[in-house]
Amino acid sequence: MIKENKKKLIITSIVILLPILIGLILWNKLPDQVPTHWNSAGEVDGWSSKVFAVFGLPIVLFAVHWMCILVTSVDPKKQNIEGKVLWIVFWICPIISLLVGMLSYGAALGVEFKVDKIMLAIMGIMFIVIGNYLPKCKQSYTVGIKLPWTLNDEENWNRTHRMGGKIWVISGIILLLSMLLPTSAMAIVVLAVVGVSVLVPTVYSYLLFREKEKRGE
Repeated sequence: MIKENKKKLIITSIVILLPILIGLILWNKLPDQVPTHWNSAGEVDGWSSKVFAVFGLPIVLFAVHWMCILVTSVDPKKQNIEGKVLWIVFWICPIISLLVGMLSYGAALGVEFKVDKIMLAIMGIMFIVIGNYLPKCKQSYTVGIKLPWTLNDEENWNRTHRMGGKIWVISGIILLLSMLLPTSAMAIVVLAVVGVSVLVPTVYSYLLFREKEKRGE
């Protein structure tokens, strides 16, 4: 898989490391301590040294990116990971790297962001995108809803992913709408949505497994 996508891997790796170049350009303007973490209210509650913010974060994401690609490339069912699903695998870390760089450098230079709403919007969009792609996911050990019952039964996998896709799209829409709520309420909505998005497909998959087991199939 790596050989077939070598050009894409090079491009995504460069994008991940791009914040380093931007950080070097802004180096003399950046303070010694750069914001790198925000709480649920969108307030800065964590700082890192300028060196780590500029070099460390992109390098960590670069390592995570390569680890994801390598794990995907050795998946026994890697031939099932293709098209738009593979696009997500390649581009999730580059997008995160650019976003983190923009927020950290911007906050360090005094730009005011509504980080809570930005993160909520990104989460909502990600849920909708992933929800649209879930029904298209074929069985694999690295991408999708990986449960004992889905991995051992293709019908269970397909039905769980069709249902899970709908849940994730609805969850994404709810997250986007919750941007209109007060900050304290947004945090509750996020926890509830994430919980439902994980638990409902899991329970559904297990019930399918039990139903098939009772039929003796």
